[in-house]
Amino acid sequence: MFLSIQHITFPIEDPLLKFLLELIIILCIPLLLNKIKVPHLLGLLIAGAVVGPNGFHILSRDSSVVVTGTTGLLYIMFLAGLEINMGDFKKNKWKSITFSIYTFAVPFLLGLAGGYYILGFNMLTCVLFASLFSSHTLIVYPMVSSLGITRNLAVNITVGGTMITDVLSLVVLAVVVGMSQGDVGSSFWIRLSISMILFGVIVLMLFPVIARWFFKNVQDKISQYIFVLVMIYMAALMAELAGIEAIIGAFFAGLALNRLIPHTSSLMNRVEFVGNAIFIPFFLISVGMLIDFNAFFKSWETLGVAAVMLGASIGGKYLAAVATQKTFRFTDDEGKLIFGLSAASAAATLASVMVGYNIILSENEAGEPVRLLNEHVLNGSILLILISCTVSSFVSMASAQRIAEKEKENTVSGETEEKDKILLALHHESTVEKMVNLGLLIKTKSHHNSMYALNVISEDKNESSAKNAEILLDAAVKMGAAADTKIIPISRHDSDAVSGINNVIKEQYISDLVIGIENDKGFSSSFIYNLYKGYLQNKQSNILVYHAAQPIGTIKSYTVLIPANAEQEPGFFHSLLRVWNICKNSGAQMIFYTNENTARILRRICEKDNIEATFNIVTSWQQAQTAAATINENEGLIIFMADRGMRSYFEKMREVPEFLNINLNSNNYLLIYPYRTLNETALEKRSVANHDDFAEIGKMISRVFK
Repeated sequence: MFLSIQHITFPIEDPLLKFLLELIIILCIPLLLNKIKVPHLLGLLIAGAVVGPNGFHILSRDSSVVVTGTTGLLYIMFLAGLEINMGDFKKNKWKSITFSIYTFAVPFLLGLAGGYYILGFNMLTCVLFASLFSSHTLIVYPMVSSLGITRNLAVNITVGGTMITDVLSLVVLAVVVGMSQGDVGSSFWIRLSISMILFGVIVLMLFPVIARWFFKNVQDKISQYIFVLVMIYMAALMAELAGIEAIIGAFFAGLALNRLIPHTSSLMNRVEFVGNAIFIPFFLISVGMLIDFNAFFKSWETLGVAAVMLGASIGGKYLAAVATQKTFRFTDDEGKLIFGLSAASAAATLASVMVGYNIILSENEAGEPVRLLNEHVLNGSILLILISCTVSSFVSMASAQRIAEKEKENTVSGETEEKDKILLALHHESTVEKMVNLGLLIKTKSHHNSMYALNVISEDKNESSAKNAEILLDAAVKMGAAADTKIIPISRHDSDAVSGINNVIKEQYISDLVIGIENDKGFSSSFIYNLYKGYLQNKQSNILVYHAAQPIGTIKSYTVLIPANAEQEPGFFHSLLRVWNICKNSGAQMIFYTNENTARILRRICEKDNIEATFNIVTSWQQAQTAAATINENEGLIIFMADRGMRSYFEKMREVPEFLNINLNSNNYLLIYPYRTLNETALEKRSVANHDDFAEIGKMISRVFK
């Protein structure tokens, strides 16, 4: 039947009209609220309350809303696990544990006291009531992430602590439910412990193996995204089977895929885009539909319970944030950001309330059910969700914006007219995607429009060569667009490829030239000739020679060989920035082989920038080459090279291409030739761009070489 005005009834049942209305809300609310500097998260919650069953009842909170809303909730937790910097997390794990103790214990004790002494609940109900305030939902995390401060220590320990405190609160829920049913004994604890351990082992150890195999063998982008969704729901389901909440499973899925989805890749862009555009807004609308403002005018007891809940939750989270700030000497803005991120109660709180509300302990004299958590707590939790999410939104965004502005002010480089420019020299269709993915990893995040794709058409070639160039460049541009990066295509007619590339380098002030090697060919004699007699004549640009046998996101670690005196090359630290970016954007670990002097300098840099790396001291190039020959599958190799006349050059470097052809043709490897001379109009100004990309290296290196 066709839809007509006469057939429209409330709540709306027609799927087209229903979905259209939800999309209009998602579209218009952020646009309107951005004008008055109000977080759109709050607007979507209120919109859900207005159109929901407790408002004008335009829409019902049916299964379609619940499914998309559940996906949005899982998405928030998954993104938190996916975007967390594992190096920072490992380094700061004790800080995260300390924060989780504060943010769990303080609200719990306040809730326990309020429930027992003020509201008169029995002890079992008090324990579950208190656990409602210990957990929190990172509902504002996507907005904080958009400001680019996810590597801030305050954000890092809050995300890490969220996992711990949510697990603790949900374990309390499982124990209380078991006790209410008389099911708590030694067998209960053994069953719960074993199931949680099995869940953690399967998700954190088996999921990465499955995902690495899938990403290596399936190149279809749509299939890769669907696979990510499958992993999220699979982990969520396994968490429920283990006796914990699904949101913990989604967070663990993010941790499992953290190192397999590079932060600058097209897949990461798709994951974030779909989540922020569709699923997360649907979750906020679905939560808003639970809000019933009428409940607070029907009973003073409901308002009293809600007041206790607000005091225990928001007051407890504030005290925990202050304690964390004082303990680790954070700034006021960082302390407020911790409070803002941890203040929102939604996911675990709502889950616990619904479970407690549905547990009937007995019946009273009137034959009415006596629930573990009564309807006053249920209604009070809705008010708690609304107010806590409002407080979280305003506090988090205000403090996060101030932190982001301060980080920009602390940038070392100052104003620069010229920015890093990466040129991808495209020759073969099989290497286009691999080179684009490498370019996305090594580029500085703050430098937009800094990538170029070039194909040189020899003057003696026919029309098909021009069409082939158009195909290659168009593919590169589309791949860049999928990762939200603009790649500028350049098609050039010249006498030969080397001459054309060298001319473009000079014309565009290119800082880094990336040359791809076909996987099945390796180094040929003609390529080696062009490298030494052609490309390396550009002494003011880094030359990167890249061979990819598998997707770059599936590499676990890189063995990095650095020859003696490499740090004395003018372009060494600029080249090292590319290695750092690979590490930070892909999550791969760096294993350095170099002499003691160079290792000492690198350690200082790693400590300053929280880079995950290990160092092995070698006294000869033969030792380093032996280590390179023993790398395994899913491991890559990076070698800092040099040409004749450079301080780090030695004769055996000429044998490296042959060594790679023989020993590492099935592995990824990258040869980096640092530039030899400074260009006063370009490279000299290019030393550092922002805090994430070497903010302190300029100062550090000046101290080292003073």
